[in-house]
Amino acid sequence: MATRVMWIAWPAFMAACVLELMVFAVVDPLELQWSGHSLGWSRQAVYTVAFFGFWLVSMGACALTTLLRMDPAELNRCPYPRDQRPAACPGESGIMPL
Repeated sequence: MATRVMWIAWPAFMAACVLELMVFAVVDPLELQWSGHSLGWSRQAVYTVAFFGFWLVSMGACALTTLLRMDPAELNRCPYPRDQRPAACPGESGIMPL
Protein backbone atom coordinates (compact mmCIF):
# COMPACT_ATOMS: atom_id res chain seq x y z
CA MET A 1 0.00 0.00 0.00
CA ALA A 2 2.82 2.40 0.85
CA THR A 3 4.33 1.77 -2.57
CA ARG A 4 1.09 2.71 -4.31
CA VAL A 5 0.80 5.88 -2.24
CA MET A 6 4.30 6.84 -3.36
CA TRP A 7 3.39 6.04 -6.99
CA ILE A 8 0.68 8.68 -6.59
CA ALA A 9 2.22 11.29 -4.27
CA TRP A 10 5.76 11.61 -5.64
CA PRO A 11 5.00 12.24 -9.35
CA ALA A 12 2.16 14.53 -8.26
CA PHE A 13 4.55 16.49 -6.05
CA MET A 14 6.99 16.90 -8.93
CA ALA A 15 4.18 17.98 -11.29
CA ALA A 16 2.95 20.52 -8.71
CA CYS A 17 6.47 21.96 -8.45
CA VAL A 18 6.70 22.39 -12.23
CA LEU A 19 3.20 23.89 -12.44
CA GLU A 20 3.99 26.32 -9.62
CA LEU A 21 7.12 27.50 -11.43
CA MET A 22 5.36 27.82 -14.78
CA VAL A 23 2.26 29.62 -13.50
CA PHE A 24 3.99 32.10 -11.21
CA ALA A 25 6.65 32.90 -13.79
CA VAL A 26 3.92 34.83 -15.63
CA VAL A 27 1.36 35.64 -12.87
CA ASP A 28 1.88 38.08 -10.01
CA PRO A 29 0.04 36.72 -6.95
CA LEU A 30 -0.75 40.22 -5.68
CA GLU A 31 -2.72 41.01 -8.86
CA LEU A 32 -5.07 38.03 -8.59
CA GLN A 33 -8.77 38.85 -8.20
CA TRP A 34 -11.86 36.90 -7.19
CA SER A 35 -15.23 38.25 -8.42
CA GLY A 36 -13.62 41.56 -9.30
CA HIS A 37 -12.04 42.07 -5.86
CA SER A 38 -8.45 41.63 -4.78
CA LEU A 39 -7.78 38.47 -2.78
CA GLY A 40 -5.97 40.38 -0.07
CA TRP A 41 -3.57 37.49 0.55
CA SER A 42 0.19 37.70 0.81
CA ARG A 43 2.36 36.26 -1.97
CA GLN A 44 3.38 33.35 0.26
CA ALA A 45 -0.27 32.49 0.98
CA VAL A 46 -1.12 32.45 -2.74
CA TYR A 47 1.96 30.34 -3.51
CA THR A 48 1.05 27.87 -0.75
CA VAL A 49 -2.63 27.51 -1.64
CA ALA A 50 -1.81 27.21 -5.35
CA PHE A 51 0.87 24.59 -4.71
CA PHE A 52 -1.46 22.40 -2.65
CA GLY A 53 -4.22 22.87 -5.25
CA PHE A 54 -1.84 21.81 -8.03
CA TRP A 55 -0.69 18.87 -5.91
CA LEU A 56 -4.26 17.66 -5.26
CA VAL A 57 -5.20 17.85 -8.94
CA SER A 58 -2.00 16.04 -9.92
CA MET A 59 -2.64 13.37 -7.27
CA GLY A 60 -6.07 12.78 -8.77
CA ALA A 61 -4.51 12.25 -12.20
CA CYS A 62 -1.83 9.93 -10.78
CA ALA A 63 -4.41 7.97 -8.77
CA LEU A 64 -6.52 7.45 -11.89
CA THR A 65 -3.42 6.30 -13.79
CA THR A 66 -2.55 3.88 -10.97
CA LEU A 67 -6.11 2.51 -10.96
CA LEU A 68 -6.13 2.03 -14.73
CA ARG A 69 -2.74 0.32 -14.54
CA MET A 70 -3.97 -2.40 -12.15
CA ASP A 71 -4.36 -5.96 -13.42
CA PRO A 72 -8.02 -7.09 -13.77
CA ALA A 73 -7.31 -10.15 -11.61
CA GLU A 74 -6.10 -7.85 -8.84
CA LEU A 75 -9.27 -5.75 -9.01
CA ASN A 76 -11.60 -8.75 -9.11
CA ARG A 77 -9.91 -10.73 -6.34
CA CYS A 78 -12.20 -11.72 -3.47
CA PRO A 79 -11.13 -9.93 -0.25
CA TYR A 80 -12.35 -12.73 2.06
CA PRO A 81 -10.32 -15.76 3.17
CA ARG A 82 -11.11 -18.86 1.07
CA ASP A 83 -13.12 -20.61 3.84
CA GLN A 84 -15.29 -17.50 4.51
CA ARG A 85 -16.12 -16.47 0.95
CA PRO A 86 -19.80 -15.95 0.04
CA ALA A 87 -21.17 -17.59 -3.10
CA ALA A 88 -21.35 -14.20 -4.85
CA CYS A 89 -17.65 -13.53 -4.34
CA PRO A 90 -15.84 -13.02 -7.69
CA GLY A 91 -14.31 -16.22 -8.98
CA GLU A 92 -16.34 -18.56 -6.73
CA SER A 93 -18.99 -19.45 -9.30
CA GLY A 94 -16.45 -19.85 -12.09
CA ILE A 95 -17.83 -16.75 -13.82
CA MET A 96 -15.81 -13.55 -13.57
CA PRO A 97 -17.82 -10.30 -13.26
CA LEU A 98 -17.76 -7.83 -16.13
